[in-house]
Amino acid sequence: MKQFKAESKRLLDLMIHSIYTHREIFLRELISNASDAMDKLYYRSLQDNDTGLNREDFKITIDLDKEARILTIEDNGCGMTKEELENNLGVIAKSGSLNFKQTQEQNDEIDIIGQFGVGFYSAFMVSDCVTVESRAYGSDEAYRWQSKGVEGYTIEPCEKEGHGTTIILHIKPNAEDDKYDEFLDDYRVQDIVKKYSDYIRYPIQMDLEKRRIKEGTHEKPEFETYIEKTTLNSMVPIWRKNRSELTQEDYNNFYQEKFHDYQDPIRVVHSSTEGSSTYHALLFIPAKASADYYTREYEPGLQLYASGVMIMEKCKDLLPDYFSFVRGLVDSQDLSLNISREMLQHDRQLKLIASRLEKKIKSELTSMLENDRETYEKFFQEFGLQLKFGLYSDFGMHKETLQDLVLFYSSTEKKLVTLQEYVSRMKDGQDCIYYACGDSVARIEMLPQTELLIDKGMEMLYLTDDVDEFALKVLMNYDGKEFKNISSDNLGLETEEEKKQAEQSAEENKELLDCLQEALDGKVKHVVLSQRLKTHPVCLSSDGEISLEMEKVLNAMPNSEMVKAQRVLEINANHPVFTALQKLYPDQKEKLGTYASLLYTQALLIEGVAIEDPVGFSNQICELMIQE
Repeated sequence: MKQFKAESKRLLDLMIHSIYTHREIFLRELISNASDAMDKLYYRSLQDNDTGLNREDFKITIDLDKEARILTIEDNGCGMTKEELENNLGVIAKSGSLNFKQTQEQNDEIDIIGQFGVGFYSAFMVSDCVTVESRAYGSDEAYRWQSKGVEGYTIEPCEKEGHGTTIILHIKPNAEDDKYDEFLDDYRVQDIVKKYSDYIRYPIQMDLEKRRIKEGTHEKPEFETYIEKTTLNSMVPIWRKNRSELTQEDYNNFYQEKFHDYQDPIRVVHSSTEGSSTYHALLFIPAKASADYYTREYEPGLQLYASGVMIMEKCKDLLPDYFSFVRGLVDSQDLSLNISREMLQHDRQLKLIASRLEKKIKSELTSMLENDRETYEKFFQEFGLQLKFGLYSDFGMHKETLQDLVLFYSSTEKKLVTLQEYVSRMKDGQDCIYYACGDSVARIEMLPQTELLIDKGMEMLYLTDDVDEFALKVLMNYDGKEFKNISSDNLGLETEEEKKQAEQSAEENKELLDCLQEALDGKVKHVVLSQRLKTHPVCLSSDGEISLEMEKVLNAMPNSEMVKAQRVLEINANHPVFTALQKLYPDQKEKLGTYASLLYTQALLIEGVAIEDPVGFSNQICELMIQE
């Protein structure tokens, strides 16, 4: 037995126990190596003008022997000579280790692993003995390489029909926490091949047990089992076909099968790009959000393939978070992979692909918005919240990408509209985009604060999601138009004459208003006569950056520090309630204080804010009712 050197032992132990995250990828690595061997032979035959080889004859065969615990993978590729077995299974030669190989080439004392690369040695994660039997194309001699791991390996002559390589794995026995039997199960192996190697260009075949009805027994069917050699992989990926070859049904079937969705996608993006970054992308916009989409359990990301071999199930780096609803895959031969081919090196190539995909997705959404509004609104009902979160996140860094994709309900149009559509209808002299917040459109429409804008024929955007106002605050303005909450303290809609009348009325009733504010004992910053109320007696507005709706949202968050908006109690000077207050001042200040408390609580309830003392409020109502 030839011994591995100490350096090789440490490196091999690291590869077997640390580099790979999932044991199942050993099959991906060995199949990829088999495919490489057939590619190598095919291209060599083209160079040598060898007409004796037919590419259609190349294949990979997988065989399972459950009783003997043997998994075999065989190819009819280029095979290896004794010298190639010695060298190829003794030098790290691929991916991130290429530089290591080059620096060690002249050092005969370092005996480490080779042409199969570290991928070959992933077999030791599931096998306690690996045997390689290989016969080089054009040679009459075959050799067997065998190893049980870090102790070393042997090479000896063997018998083998035909050229190619056979890898025989003796699968480890089950341990307490490790169930290796799964790699001897026909359908588990089939699933692994389908997951990682579905698009290897050569057929991957395996004997599978089938069932069929015995002849002549269809009324009372009896079944018999038989063995049939089945091709496990699709070989030609749909994304490498021309779009003209594919129908919408082809895309839908692929999407439903690959991504386990029972509904067809509402949009498909099929893109092939060459040049500084060569890749194929097949992206799908789902019709419905999955049950876990807005939870922490949801895992975003695209499937990542390198030359048809799946490298990552969920590559988050290919999608910005606000487009995380997109499902699909990217296939590129230009990516820099690390030593295990499981993780990407974060290089310029990956960032370039991600940037182009982002633009492609935005372009598709914009096209849907402009040309198929009904479908876009259905999409927005499912995923619009994610776009709004994208506006809010990272201090508004993505607003240029997202601001024209978000929709809000319009008070005048009675439907969802874009910001651009709102601005296009603004009245002459209107400086602001007005909005109102609430739990629902119906609730917002009942707010007293809407009266003035309705009276002036102003359009309002109704914000019903918690993130909405935060998103607009970060956006700050659209097309130079500032956003303004209709509950802010100053809407600036009054005429000069109305302002003078309001100032005069406030001055005449200053002492009454001060008395009401004092009675509320710090609950409000001001008590003022309202310039926005028409029929309602009272409402609350806010003074400052924190609105009443933002206060509710922030205080509902875990570990909240209980944010407080600067509240302003507004009273309608033209309402009979204010006349009643005037009659109580200054002789009945105690009763005036009760009325102030009632009006403040009423305003809170209108806003949907929880009141601190519902029992006290009820008692005040009862006392008022029994007074003569």
